[in-house]
Amino acid sequence: MEQTVTTSTTKGIVISLILIVIALVSYFLNMNTSSALQYISYAVFILGIIWSVNIYGKQIDHNSTFGNYFAHGFKIAALVTAIMIIYIVIFVYLFPDVREKAMEAAKTRMESKGQLTQEQINQGLVITKKFFMVFIVAGTLLGYLIFGALASLIGAGITKKNPRPIEIDR
Repeated sequence: MEQTVTTSTTKGIVISLILIVIALVSYFLNMNTSSALQYISYAVFILGIIWSVNIYGKQIDHNSTFGNYFAHGFKIAALVTAIMIIYIVIFVYLFPDVREKAMEAAKTRMESKGQLTQEQINQGLVITKKFFMVFIVAGTLLGYLIFGALASLIGAGITKKNPRPIEIDR
């Protein structure tokens, strides 16, 4: 009996839902975004992709190549990235205090370094406020795609490969 293959779409949706739950828990428990929870989210994302590629290999009896495994993992990463961008945009609009908290955190970081004048800090905050959503979307896009590509590479590298040629009946 041949085992059914779980699609990359299904795996991407499951990983996205887990990441959204982690993000919501951290928000409603009032945890700082620079806490270890942020790294836990990336760890869940990376391990989820590596695990997904490995499971995919087992489901197809390891009859594939590095490139096919990588493609499977990267499809998952691309879907998770798209879902997380949509989630973050909706979340920021539903909870506008997130923007204000981020602006306060940015101001605190700039002041703590002591390298900028108050005027430079204010200019930086004006630019950040103006392009806040662009920065959030770009950061999410780059972060998830880079970590997704790395996780796909690792997953493809550690998954057993035993490609067999196609048998043609003659």
